[in-house]
Amino acid sequence: MKNYTFIDYATQAYMALVALLILFFHNDTIPHWPRLLGEHVAGLVTIHCLIQVHARYRPGNVLDFLRHFYPVLLYTPFFIETGALNRMFFRDYLDPVVIHWEQQLFGCQPSVLFMEKLPWLPVSELFYICYFSYYVMIGGVGIALFLRSRQQFFHYISVVSFLFYVCYLIYIALPVIGSRAFFRQVEGYVLPGAAQQLAVTDTYPESVQAGVFFQIMKWVYRVFEAPGAALPSSHVAVALCTVYFSFRYLRPIRCVHLAIACLLCLSTFYCRYHYVVDVLAGLVTAAALIPLGNWLYFKFRRPDLEETASGAGMTKNEAHLNPVE
Repeated sequence: MKNYTFIDYATQAYMALVALLILFFHNDTIPHWPRLLGEHVAGLVTIHCLIQVHARYRPGNVLDFLRHFYPVLLYTPFFIETGALNRMFFRDYLDPVVIHWEQQLFGCQPSVLFMEKLPWLPVSELFYICYFSYYVMIGGVGIALFLRSRQQFFHYISVVSFLFYVCYLIYIALPVIGSRAFFRQVEGYVLPGAAQQLAVTDTYPESVQAGVFFQIMKWVYRVFEAPGAALPSSHVAVALCTVYFSFRYLRPIRCVHLAIACLLCLSTFYCRYHYVVDVLAGLVTAAALIPLGNWLYFKFRRPDLEETASGAGMTKNEAHLNPVE
């Protein structure tokens, strides 16, 4: 469609596909499916209107920001929505299966034992801070590139959004809570006895619970978490995607960014949000989808629209050969 870029097509395609899944596969686990379907239709229309209004009139800073940053504003509601839709295909969570894989691979449950072996407050706070840094990475890299070069920002937001959308579709199809299931953190769900017995504990060390960032993440998960969105770990996959763009465009921060991302990968199972299998799946997801997202972006990009939006006169080649040194 006129004035659409790759990310606009990707976002609209995701919303339309989820709407079709709701329409044809809803069951009694989604009693409010007509409302969700209506929200998707309204979202499709709203985004289309935003794109067309931005193209037709001289946009101010707010409209310009919304036009190009809107996918980031949708990540959280799309994520939360997966928790309402993820039992269309499997009526129950698949954690017993993943726990069995974990036991077969490691002979134990590392996502429980890691914290038990290192229950000290400074260690736990470091891991929780790194886990929280995921949110800073996504917005921080995006804003830095938005302010510096719209072409680089379009590239970044297109690949990150593509990765998010694929992860969300997997969450809808394959619901896995993560190692929080051992600690009964999803209301109404209790692991089968055989799976629960593989955990050495069902409580958190008091020293860990005293941490500020432990409490911050506890609030984040209570308000925003979608149960069943653990496999693959989007924390791992998306964090590595942001690191890729640091190495490509924001070189002064790349080494620090990579170090924090590595600690983030460990924090996902230290903090008991994911199984190690989730982390491995996140690594594979990043390795597969970042190159694919790049290919799709360059195949379907619209340099004419990007250059018009940037207003900086940067050519399409300069946009990719001019990283921050």
